[in-house]
Amino acid sequence: MPSLNQGSIHLCRIAGVDLFLHWSWFLVAAIEIESRKGRYSSVAWNVLEYLALFLIVLMHEFGHAMACRQVGGTANRIMLWPLGGVAYVDPPQRPGATLWSIAAGPLVNVALLPPLIGAFMICRLLGWPQSMHDAYVFVRSVMAINIGLLVFNILPIYPLDGGQILRSLLWFPLGRARSLMVATVLGMVGIVGFFGLAVFSHSFWIGAIAVFMLMNCWGGLRHAQVLLKLARLPRRKGFACPSCRTAPLLGEKWRCGTCGQPFDTFLTLGVCPHCGAQHPKTICGDCGKWHPINEWIDQAVAGHGVVNGGFPAN
Repeated sequence: MPSLNQGSIHLCRIAGVDLFLHWSWFLVAAIEIESRKGRYSSVAWNVLEYLALFLIVLMHEFGHAMACRQVGGTANRIMLWPLGGVAYVDPPQRPGATLWSIAAGPLVNVALLPPLIGAFMICRLLGWPQSMHDAYVFVRSVMAINIGLLVFNILPIYPLDGGQILRSLLWFPLGRARSLMVATVLGMVGIVGFFGLAVFSHSFWIGAIAVFMLMNCWGGLRHAQVLLKLARLPRRKGFACPSCRTAPLLGEKWRCGTCGQPFDTFLTLGVCPHCGAQHPKTICGDCGKWHPINEWIDQAVAGHGVVNGGFPAN
């Protein structure tokens, strides 16, 4: 995934989302526009078509960002680069929230289908293939671009949207860690197919996409291995993360920011037993979110008046 700190240009801020453009976008744009000369009578149409491609990509990524915010997640950055776009989203670590955040991107492409297909049909009825050939080819190309992006993104190959949607669906019966493991293993199989297609078609871009997918899939696989190890560790009953609803780890897994000593923040309700420092918020080891200790108390247990360890629920 491209870094926002390496060669990116901050374009603007839209609806609270910072839009970045990687410098390599200009280089690849020039190469692609030059290679497509001859489709139109003027190169201006080639430029317009390339801009339309990234406008559709941008709308797709905004779909991810807005859906993530809708379910209470964080989404404030989008990067455009030659291989498409990346929305930096952090939805709550729940299967339903993650599913909606991911599915909203392809749904934007689905929503664009009727107007684009309608525009294409109207152009044909008006005789644009003969009277306004450039405009007709442009409308047809934009429609084909949207369809192509939709089909590509819903392929069930991690880390594409389709692979992440599959992971979110598997999350319900398999859990967070195993669903990611299954999705990434299946993704590796699909990526092998992409490399084969790149060799067969002698396509540099398909090969580049395959490399990008492999890097992200490998990262997802390693993350799944970490999650599986975490899932096997003992958990403290009576508490649950307000964001991901996962019970915290049992034992001295937190470190005091004042004295540096490890302690069990849930056993002492946020007070370091070594130096007496109070920690108003506690981080979840599973989703990385910070919440006050009192928000961690599992309401199902709190209803009985006590939590694990004998502390009063109020």
